[in-house]
Amino acid sequence: MNVNNNKILAGIVGGAGYTGGEMLRILINHPNVEIGFVHSTSNANKHVYDIHTDLFGDTDLKFAAELSYNIDVLFLCVGHGDARKFLEANVIPDHIKIIDLSQDFRLSQNSKFKSKKFIYGLPELDREAIKTAANIANPGCFATCLQLGLLPLADKKLLNSEVHITATTGSTGAGQSLSATTHFTWRNDNLSVYKAFEHQHLNEVGQSLHQLQPGFDQAVNFIPYRGDFTRGIIASIYTDSDLTEAEVLKLYQQYYAGHPFTHVTSHNIDLKQVVNTNKCFLQIKKHGNKLLIISILDNLLKGASGQAVQNMNLMFGLDENAGLRLKATGF
Repeated sequence: MNVNNNKILAGIVGGAGYTGGEMLRILINHPNVEIGFVHSTSNANKHVYDIHTDLFGDTDLKFAAELSYNIDVLFLCVGHGDARKFLEANVIPDHIKIIDLSQDFRLSQNSKFKSKKFIYGLPELDREAIKTAANIANPGCFATCLQLGLLPLADKKLLNSEVHITATTGSTGAGQSLSATTHFTWRNDNLSVYKAFEHQHLNEVGQSLHQLQPGFDQAVNFIPYRGDFTRGIIASIYTDSDLTEAEVLKLYQQYYAGHPFTHVTSHNIDLKQVVNTNKCFLQIKKHGNKLLIISILDNLLKGASGQAVQNMNLMFGLDENAGLRLKATGF
């Protein structure tokens, strides 16, 4: 830590993208963090507010072309495949903790890179392991939303039939680079399915469910939608259950009782309650023998940068809420 003010020194690689911008917005206001550098070769020497214009007046930080190893934690806010390439090209000293927001190290078979071991960073699943981890593989946005909807059942070995999921994500989930399906003229007033039954985040979901319920052998059927909005994920999850609604509600509330960002209710929920926050809300309903779980979160915060900062807080022994008491948009 910075000996002059006892703050964690953080570096950000990939600071010009969506997750990098969210990381800046959180860390600039984090009471225990000082930003050592924000790396972007394409924007070197520009002020960060030249790219993230809403930060004008909040910081005079500039993007740096060079890396500094005088930091405590490094956030890799880069695309999938690019984190591994970055670590191949740059030897990061072991005293620097790495939190990777790509999918490169999330699965157990990919969690080792040379001498580095990455721990899967879902606090509601592996909080104690995160506290002592040297490196974190931050979960995916869909993966976080779906796992938080299912973990309490798996924990009690109560997933005994197929799981059916439909979920819609905002356009920021696809990253900043434009493509045919992220361009405003295509996305506006439109809705589409993609990667039905084959989304890559299903691998993370399956890994975590088997961690809690090793004998789980049922299908998790997932239909993702591209939504006509910018931020947030709403997932409807249903499966067979013999429990009453009250029993499920109690089970979920007990599982998440010690977790400050995941909240359970039987009342209707909507995306604006969680957008711009690090929260996940879960709604529990029974319809006959079907258990319906609605899960909502902000894909850029609890689904990415907010969760990464939550992991950093745990790794450095800080208040888990530090820097993450964020206001929902509301309206």
